[in-house]
Amino acid sequence: MSETKKEKSPETFHRYLDEMGDTTFFGKGRKLIVGDQGVSLSFGIGILKINRPIQDVRKEVAQLQADIQDDPLFNTLPSVVKRVESGGFYFHACKDTPDVRSPFLKYIRSLPCELEAVVARKIPPLFEKQHHAKENEFYADLLSHLIKRRVKRSGKLVLNIAARGSSTRDKILTEALSIANERALKKWSKEDLKSHVVFNVQTPRTEPLLNIADYLCWAVQRVFEKGETRYYDYLQQRIRLVVDLYDSANYEGYKNWYDKKNPLTSKNKLSPPIT
Repeated sequence: MSETKKEKSPETFHRYLDEMGDTTFFGKGRKLIVGDQGVSLSFGIGILKINRPIQDVRKEVAQLQADIQDDPLFNTLPSVVKRVESGGFYFHACKDTPDVRSPFLKYIRSLPCELEAVVARKIPPLFEKQHHAKENEFYADLLSHLIKRRVKRSGKLVLNIAARGSSTRDKILTEALSIANERALKKWSKEDLKSHVVFNVQTPRTEPLLNIADYLCWAVQRVFEKGETRYYDYLQQRIRLVVDLYDSANYEGYKNWYDKKNPLTSKNKLSPPIT
């Protein structure tokens, strides 16, 4: 009797997700504060694919972080000291000084990886109508757009996602996956949706690969918030796609999809919503 073949285990794919901007629309007394100091004009989420063994990349990022922490040129900077004292240095684009950013930017530029991001400009009437003025619903809806076509791939998909307050609680992530499946069913049959999706909520200190996603998302955000393309241009080969979700003026012909052939420019800078 021939030996029974062992059933092949489903392949596991890891992706790394981080956000850009915040989900805040209103302050005290329901005052609209989009675009005020410390409040972004848009909110986005990026998903990172790394095309090298992730164990190797994780070690390399950890070593770069250790180099910063041990270098007397950097380890006296207040932003570095604060992270070291709270558990260890990790790269964080918006808090890092230009000289700290430089080696990590160069590393990311040379790394075979790609980011896809969905950005939602903050439109108060749409937020109130579509998301019932609830930030968690806004987050879940945006996340669903990012993962809806990925539920078709067979195997186990582990979404390592940066912790973000109540937005990354199990209930919200499960809701995002449910919406993603609903949207996917408009294009494919139920039998086509083969992916087993697992959320793994992490912090940038426990998962160094999230720091790569953070830097790439930050480069995209700088374009929408400030019209600054310097970092986006430098990392453009690592940013496969950016979808400006609510840019209705450019829906025709998918002109709101930005890639290497249709890159973001300073013209993509957003303005505060008209009240």
